[in-house]
Amino acid sequence: MTARQMKLGLFLWATGHHIAAWRHPDAHVTAGIDIDHYIALARTAEAAKFDMVFCEDAAGLREANVNIASQTSRSIGFEPISLLSALAAQTERIGLVSTASTSYNEPYGLARMFASLDNLSGGRAGWNLVTSASPIEAANFGATGLRPHADRYARAREFATVITGLWHRKPAGHDGESFSVRDPLDIPPSPQGAPVMVQAGASNDGKDLAARTADVVFSAAQTFEEAKAFYDDLKGRLAAYGRQPDDVKIMPGVAPIVAATKGEAQAKYDALQELIPDDVGVALLSSYLSISDLWRYPIDGPLPELPESEGMKSRQALVIEQARRDGLSIRELARYFAGARGHWRIVGTAGEIADELQARFEGGAADGFNVMPSWFPGELDAFATLVVPELQRRGLFRKDYEGRTLREHLGLKRPV
Repeated sequence: MTARQMKLGLFLWATGHHIAAWRHPDAHVTAGIDIDHYIALARTAEAAKFDMVFCEDAAGLREANVNIASQTSRSIGFEPISLLSALAAQTERIGLVSTASTSYNEPYGLARMFASLDNLSGGRAGWNLVTSASPIEAANFGATGLRPHADRYARAREFATVITGLWHRKPAGHDGESFSVRDPLDIPPSPQGAPVMVQAGASNDGKDLAARTADVVFSAAQTFEEAKAFYDDLKGRLAAYGRQPDDVKIMPGVAPIVAATKGEAQAKYDALQELIPDDVGVALLSSYLSISDLWRYPIDGPLPELPESEGMKSRQALVIEQARRDGLSIRELARYFAGARGHWRIVGTAGEIADELQARFEGGAADGFNVMPSWFPGELDAFATLVVPELQRRGLFRKDYEGRTLREHLGLKRPV
């Protein structure tokens, strides 16, 4: 058995991560607002000994065109801290990580919410810090447009300083550029000391903020070389902040489709791809590229030249790189992107998927993976019953939890 074992997160997403998941014959169409559905998913992941469940968030619709929004798997869902509070009472060991924006919250209020979740779960909470890159969200909070990328990250750095100070019981009182906080929190530390800090930004600003404050980084990479470059870059930045490489776990997203044979797995994937309306695929791609009129370009032509985004800079760069590298048309790129929004996709048997995960883990490109099933519950069940036992047989993943808190699962230090 290897001494180092990979970490696994389950990325929850209503009917599934494939944009057409809600159209799968066995999908639960109203899954987004069915708490029993989420409880069942969390319990499946806990039985398989996943480190955590992970919830993303956007405070608003993700698509301005209502006709398009009504045809996707991501239009309806609970506010995630509320959802995870319910899951905390229905699970015992698995970590509970929620996204929350530094652009549309205040640090004192958010510190209280996560400290509460951390205590009521017995030390299993984590906060995924995002700066929010959607103009639709901005419009719900009185803004007329998206703040510039650099301004969002300046606010995020101060936000992270304030919230970690509150969680770590540093001397109270902060009077800064964006925030003023006088008193300490009225909630004691949980058994893990403070919620785990998670980040996903891959821009230069995002990687610097992660190197300064994150315990876990959720990343996106298509190729081994991209994943390895990101891993080495981020780990290399830690020393500037007095941190060690093992202080941060890098967990790229992966969207596996598994079956008993390669042919069966490919057939499952092909069937999902056939359910994608072109206008839905192009709209999803447009939102991540921060371009509103991509539909004006010939769908079987190449991706046009695009200005650098003020939204998701790293994801835009990743998608453009894939389009140029693989010579994809807009239609082909949109259909590929609809499967996992730019994250790594693997189709195959349990052994083939374990081979791929092992290669990136042992090759120094990942400390673990955030698993993104194409549709729920089927692809989660398949991963839990086929791939997890194969990883365990190879000594790459735990057979039981080593502790009770999320920090203990991840092998992270308890804050002083």
